[in-house]
Amino acid sequence: MRQLLLALLLLATGLPAAADTVIHREKSLYTNIVVKQSGDRRCLAFSVRRQHRNQTCMDTTDPKRVVFPYVRMTFAALLVNPQPRRALMIGLGGGTISNVLIDIYPDLEIDLVEVDEAVVKVAREYFEFQETENTHVHIVDGRVFVRRAVVNEEKYDLVILDAFTGEYIPEHLMTLEFLEDVRSVLTDDGVAVANTFAVSELYDHESVTYSQVFGPFLNLKMPGTGNRVIVTSQAGLPDNDTLLGNANKLNPLFEAYDVNLRSFIDNLDRTPDWNTRKRPLTDQFSPANLLRNR
Repeated sequence: MRQLLLALLLLATGLPAAADTVIHREKSLYTNIVVKQSGDRRCLAFSVRRQHRNQTCMDTTDPKRVVFPYVRMTFAALLVNPQPRRALMIGLGGGTISNVLIDIYPDLEIDLVEVDEAVVKVAREYFEFQETENTHVHIVDGRVFVRRAVVNEEKYDLVILDAFTGEYIPEHLMTLEFLEDVRSVLTDDGVAVANTFAVSELYDHESVTYSQVFGPFLNLKMPGTGNRVIVTSQAGLPDNDTLLGNANKLNPLFEAYDVNLRSFIDNLDRTPDWNTRKRPLTDQFSPANLLRNR
């Protein structure tokens, strides 16, 4: 009876009924990696300094369901190019995004670039990260991989930039020079999508940088998340009727993942909400410079 009353009290107050259980912890070459289990939710974290630090979370009773809003938002890129044949992803996390893409596009050839080999191991062991004959995992810095791809004249229909820890994005993956290389590896109808901050002291600078490289882009923000997703297109941005048509075709494929592509369209902003006179980020003018001069 006492346990029942305690459970009811916790439910009424909104407090968790059980604390997170750490099921894996290690210090890699780059960060502290923690895997936590709380009820049916399993999460990957790269830091222990902040409360909201989860990189990937999985519902162990329904592993296909996409838990995080920002992960769902990343698939907005498919509204612009719904039939990618070759993809590049910078930053693996638990492998949620790549798992969905592999399921929906079984013939998709995808290069997955992750600088930390320990992250790949954890994704395999704890988050059901899938690998097929078309999946190629590269343990290398994302900027190095993209520069080599430019030199080798590699091309991708879809480039996903997700080297976002929740606390920062590596500064060398935010600059004009890096994004120009990203644009160089896109096909004529290729799309680049980036997961980044909805609110940041770098917001104006980052936005100007993307617009200088790619021109107008789709700026996606959704309620309930501090992330935004930037969607760029090599072939120009389709109108909303085209986006809606693509959403209607793709939505049945995404139902099993709890992703509603139609819900993104009303939240895709084409009008700059940043100071367009700000200086773009470059290898000489980086986030570190900005924070130092704050």
